[in-house]
Amino acid sequence: MPDLIATIEAPQTPGRQGTDPLTIPAMMDYFHIPALSLAIIENFEITAARAWGLADVETVAQATPTTLFHAAMVSLKSIGEGRFGLDQDINTILRSWHLPPGPFTTTIPVTPRLLMSHTSGTGDGFGFPGYDPGAPLPSLQQILDGEPPANRGPVRLVRPPLTAFHYSGGATTIQQLALSDATTRPYADLLQEAVLDPIGMSASALGALPTSREPEAARAHDAVGNRMDQPWHVYPEHAAAALWTTPTDLAKFLIEVQRTLAGHSTRILSRTMMQEMVTPVGIGPYAVGFMIVRRGEGWYFEHGGGNWGFRCHALAHRARGYGAVIMTNGDNGSAIIPELIDRIARAAAWDILDKPMLR
Repeated sequence: MPDLIATIEAPQTPGRQGTDPLTIPAMMDYFHIPALSLAIIENFEITAARAWGLADVETVAQATPTTLFHAAMVSLKSIGEGRFGLDQDINTILRSWHLPPGPFTTTIPVTPRLLMSHTSGTGDGFGFPGYDPGAPLPSLQQILDGEPPANRGPVRLVRPPLTAFHYSGGATTIQQLALSDATTRPYADLLQEAVLDPIGMSASALGALPTSREPEAARAHDAVGNRMDQPWHVYPEHAAAALWTTPTDLAKFLIEVQRTLAGHSTRILSRTMMQEMVTPVGIGPYAVGFMIVRRGEGWYFEHGGGNWGFRCHALAHRARGYGAVIMTNGDNGSAIIPELIDRIARAAAWDILDKPMLR
């Protein structure tokens, strides 16, 4: 869809302050973002994919739609296989580690639903910084207890469950460990078999990239566009931060969510279980995995991602077949993502009455 790409790259409509809007390369230059890649979803299909800029400012390698970016987002396909329930006490699922008892769970237990909606009461409130390639990596148990070589403090409850929304990478890591304990299998293998392979996310990889695939990946850059001292960081917190992917591959996942919600697919989850992923739990904006937001007259599920030297965002309509994925290899990438989403929404006429639903 070249007209749509041309419209968002250099729109003719005035900017937010009535000025002429910048082209995408000009915005990238202004905010020191080396590379930007995106995919656009229309009518439940990927209709456009485009990349701008440099995957690596030192080698001047060009970014392409197949360049891999770090995405701090991985959906947990943990329920629906009969192994445990959304509202089951997490300590009855965990085997290799347990959330320490305390005064906050006397009436409401910590459950997978609360962990994945960031309402469990865990107080870490951080994304994970990752580790240099080749550095010693902690186990998940060491991460959760804040023990060396983990580089963050322990993950513990600081309030009763379902009291408040507080984004927690630690909560996602507890859920990752619970899934591995329940299945006695590595999370990366489970994700590959349950999500990546069934929907054809063939470019994606979880964890450290094999040496043979490193040339496909963008390098990490700081807020002023300089390449970091390491090409990227490594994340043992797979569910929270370790996905390598492209906008096109991530858009395939969004489309699968949309099609399942519409009753036209069950390749990774049933329609009932997928509805849990887009239904807020009652406190905060999160459902079981996605943040739910309203834009105009439309309701969307979305997830942002911020890793060391990378920023990205994925957004899709709850009931209609459009959305977008935007990925960057710079710490300042979030500065232009809202503008790009607005441009795509205007150019593609999101949230108007005559948009088709999947039949």
